[in-house]
Amino acid sequence: MALHVVGNICVDDTFYVERLPRPGETVNAVATARGVGGKGANQAVAALRAGAEVVFRAALGDDADATFLRAALGTELPLDGLVVLDTPTDRSTILVDRTGENVVVTAAASAMAFDPTGQPSWPGRGDHLLMQGNLRADVTRACLERAKDGGATTILNPSPLGEGPLPDADVIVINAGEAETLAGCSDPVEATRRLSRGGTASVVVTLGAGGAICLDQGATDVDRIAAPAVAAVDSSGAGDVFAGVLSGCLTGGMPLVFATTVGVRAASIAVTRRGTLAACPSRSEINALLAGISRDLS
Repeated sequence: MALHVVGNICVDDTFYVERLPRPGETVNAVATARGVGGKGANQAVAALRAGAEVVFRAALGDDADATFLRAALGTELPLDGLVVLDTPTDRSTILVDRTGENVVVTAAASAMAFDPTGQPSWPGRGDHLLMQGNLRADVTRACLERAKDGGATTILNPSPLGEGPLPDADVIVINAGEAETLAGCSDPVEATRRLSRGGTASVVVTLGAGGAICLDQGATDVDRIAAPAVAAVDSSGAGDVFAGVLSGCLTGGMPLVFATTVGVRAASIAVTRRGTLAACPSRSEINALLAGISRDLS
């Protein structure tokens, strides 16, 4: 059983500032960093560190940024699922203030041109497919449908939100703001219920420092998972760590509540560190979380 992650990869240029600039204002950074980013790449690595066998599919250009990404990611993931397009490699600029809040802007030409639906070795029965909102909506929908037709379990983290209705997926992983937008409801519990589509989908809604809530497919009761109290310095990679670790755990056959708990605790580690992929807990740290949560729940 493998987890197929289909999404994007980009170079992250991060600027750490005392406060985020107002419109028209320039502020000086106190530090900068460059690293691997893109929700697809971040979640693929997090899932791999959570124990999943990962197949990662994404697109990049034929340029210096692509060379940088291959060198940086090659120690983590097999790269045979990367395709080269006649587009610039995607890049993100991230501003992070002293409280850990962030804003992100991305140039996504490669992601927008990427259509992997014709590629071989698509996920089948027993496999999982994880997607985000970085590809075109029609491509995302087609990938989810093809995986579902093959008997795979589909997981969707629809961030960034696009236009149109939410595609069908077996598991939806979303933050509270996105859930409110899609469900038209400010109460995260009610939004979770609405997004479950009458119990046909499992839904996990992240609440930042408040942890997460989850509703298993066909269940009536919402489970709440608290987050440990930590001193956050950068929240930019936390959502990807959560989604990747949760998906890796689900691929390993773990129940939704258990997987959500591991995801919450892994994300709580990530916010105490700078960077996106650089903030992701290591394999040994996630193994320790798995062992500790197993003891707590036994």
